[in-house]
Amino acid sequence: MTAVSEPSGPSAEPVAEEPARNSPAPAPPPAAGEPMPRAGRLGLLGLQHVLVMYTGCVTVPLVFGAAAHLSGSTIGLLVNADLLVAGLITLLQSLGIARLLGVRLPVVAGATFTAVTPMILIAGQYGLQAVYGSMIAAGVFGLIAAVPFARAARFFPPLVTGSVITVIGLSLIGVATGLIAGQDSTAKDYARPSHLALAAGVVLLIVLVHRFTSGFLAQIGVLLGLVVGTLIAIPMGLTDFSSVGGADWFGVTAPFHFGAPKFPVAAVTSMCVVMLVTFTESTADMLAVGEMTGRRVTPADLARGLAADGVSGVLGGVMNGFLDTVFAQNVGLVGMTRVRTRYVTAVAGALLVLLGLIPKMGQVVASLPGPVIGAAALVMFGTVTAVGVRTLLKTGLHSSDDLMTVAVALGVGMVPVVAPGVYHAFPTWAQVVGGSAITSATLAAFLLNLLFHHTGAGRPGGAVD
Repeated sequence: MTAVSEPSGPSAEPVAEEPARNSPAPAPPPAAGEPMPRAGRLGLLGLQHVLVMYTGCVTVPLVFGAAAHLSGSTIGLLVNADLLVAGLITLLQSLGIARLLGVRLPVVAGATFTAVTPMILIAGQYGLQAVYGSMIAAGVFGLIAAVPFARAARFFPPLVTGSVITVIGLSLIGVATGLIAGQDSTAKDYARPSHLALAAGVVLLIVLVHRFTSGFLAQIGVLLGLVVGTLIAIPMGLTDFSSVGGADWFGVTAPFHFGAPKFPVAAVTSMCVVMLVTFTESTADMLAVGEMTGRRVTPADLARGLAADGVSGVLGGVMNGFLDTVFAQNVGLVGMTRVRTRYVTAVAGALLVLLGLIPKMGQVVASLPGPVIGAAALVMFGTVTAVGVRTLLKTGLHSSDDLMTVAVALGVGMVPVVAPGVYHAFPTWAQVVGGSAITSATLAAFLLNLLFHHTGAGRPGGAVD
């Protein structure tokens, strides 16, 4: 297995030392091999990754299942399949297969929200067999398109990736807020002060652990916040573990549960567009992790990572799962903990596979209270935003052209966040593209970067005074 740039040596820890405050993070030294962290530490750090992404991952099958009018037991099967596929793709991304698949970075894969709307539309018009048939076709398309898409990485300089990463973080703040306050603003218990206080307490605890501890304890600050917050939530009546007893100990969805796949042209085209959108998400997140770990992500690395996204389409279509992308909240966790070893996310992948095979264990994690999960997510998404800002600062932003690029990318990207239904009158493909904050920001930043930096020699007056 090819080594990646991670700390190594006779007494090296898998985690880089904390740099002096206000100084840039040093790149990890070249490694002759990848030391395996101690089992206990490895398990807790992997569990922390699972906890911060679990809710976002299972939300996709829950939303899709409800919109497709599936029974509770069938939705449960979709959740199991979702976690199983996410775990397998996370293992693939973290460990890789030779020089063929996997980016070999500490990343975690999970179901992308980008696919939800097209899947619902396809299910309503063509049926569930077409949903998973088009997903398989999109996965094959992704495997073919991974290399040419990755070769365009030179058109994604820090100006573009920084804008996209910033929008990723900002666009997800609403998800965290919804977990804390509730999804229905007309509900009686919406934004209940006790829920807000609990979330604030969890955020405060994470901050205090980060400030006053060091080493391993500082690295599991989010996990400590989740555990302590859940314990506090028990007497508040915010926890309900009743579903754990009724869940099976073992369960896996049979391949092609809904029947033989179908491949309507319109459905396949729509899902292929979703795959390209997924590529833009994963590209930005993989580059962000490369930035955090001090490793230059080459086009070959990107191609292997994007090909893993394609595998998720094929595997998801067969196993009744979903398209996966690199999860931004876990990118934020890497930035917070500074844990660079990919073995941690490999353990997270193994835990996801376990959760996918043991529904009872999955129900335990699913029972964590929303305000607690939302508070941890708020910190994670804020960290992603901060990484985007730090990436933008590397460009200096001394040119008015660069300022214009960032301004338009942020503005266009945030439109579907503040006005989710703004593109409802457009065709489905346009809703998929324009309705995604990440895709909108990526296209805007990408096209403006081409306009200002790849079309001629520029123009006078582009510098900021």
